Amino acid sequence: MSVESVVGVMWRHFALGFSALLPLVNPLGSALVILGLVGIQPAAEYKTLARKIAINMALFLAVVELVGSYVLEFFGISLSIVQFAGGMVVAAIGWSVLNQKDAASAAEDANAQMAGRGVSSHDESRAFYPLTFPVTAGPGCIVVMLALSAHASEKTISENVGAHIGLMLAVVLLSVLVYVCYAYAPQIARAVSPSTAHGILRVIAFILLCIGVQIAWNGLEALIKPLMSARS
Repeated sequence: MSVESVVGVMWRHFALGFSALLPLVNPLGSALVILGLVGIQPAAEYKTLARKIAINMALFLAVVELVGSYVLEFFGISLSIVQFAGGMVVAAIGWSVLNQKDAASAAEDANAQMAGRGVSSHDESRAFYPLTFPVTAGPGCIVVMLALSAHASEKTISENVGAHIGLMLAVVLLSVLVYVCYAYAPQIARAVSPSTAHGILRVIAFILLCIGVQIAWNGLEALIKPLMSARS
């Protein structure tokens, strides 16, 4: 296989992975959620926490992409089941965010609870759970990465290499966006009015709810379609 073809496969999977994961990761919208969960902290602390979350997300998605399909095969779990269960979890997260207090109030409450305690003494222990998973990279990302990995594995050896490199590049770029948005979450929040931030968060939460329902429906449809075919 020519080098040009491998590069083409790489960039095609990069575009596919980035476009599929971006709405789920949603760095800008998730930054407002992180601000509400962490509270108002010094800029240096936010940058430290953002770096940890970005690295955690990159490693987490890389592991899912490389070994996720083998883990499912080992436990005998189908992709349809993962879609259905993961979609319900994503929908539940969207519903909870949709009904929580606005970002400004949540940030004040979090700041009051963590008074006298910086990110280094409280939130670094939560850098992976729940700030990386499921807030930043939730079950929807796992489902998407599993699907993309399975699709990439249906190629020749050369195409496999190019496809996996493309997916990893997409994950790295998303991690960079996550770092930038999370590191400057307080500045982003100050750049928009509280009412605007509140509205944006609600719209994002509703979209997340819809994404979860759609993922769950795709899994359920794949599960019931053989049953309907058997009955007909």
